Amino acid sequence: MRAYFRSIGVGLCGGLGLLAAMAAAAVSAQAQESGPRYYNSPALAAMKPPFSQAVRAGDILFMSGTIGIVPGTRELAPGGIEGETRQAMDNIGAVLKANDLSFDNVVKCTVMLADMAKWRDFNKVYVTYFKPGRLPARSEFGAGGLARNAQVEVECLAYAGK
Repeated sequence: MRAYFRSIGVGLCGGLGLLAAMAAAAVSAQAQESGPRYYNSPALAAMKPPFSQAVRAGDILFMSGTIGIVPGTRELAPGGIEGETRQAMDNIGAVLKANDLSFDNVVKCTVMLADMAKWRDFNKVYVTYFKPGRLPARSEFGAGGLARNAQVEVECLAYAGK
């Protein structure tokens, strides 16, 4: 009888070890799926920038600051701060869409303006991208110099939970 229990014990230990190994592999695979996901549009990826356009970590999509560059070019959109704002917001919209989100999901924006005197001109365009009463939290500040001498840069966070 003792030998029987000893062999069952070995069988149970071996079975439990296998079960533990399978569980560890499943948890590891799940952790990889739920880890950060990095996004760059194909056009931007071809340029090999030193950043990602967006990173999804859990239920939050963190978007890099965006200026009003016309996609496929290295040129700022024409039309002054209003044109650049519109293009920057359209660029953000494209990143949101590529991640199955919309401006309805944006919860926070940080805005950098080269000239704070153009705050009203920026806001005229900015608010048109959001539903009334659903404006995200926002910080805004003047910047001494933006990439490519842009007049505006916008960085957003979006809720990506179900």
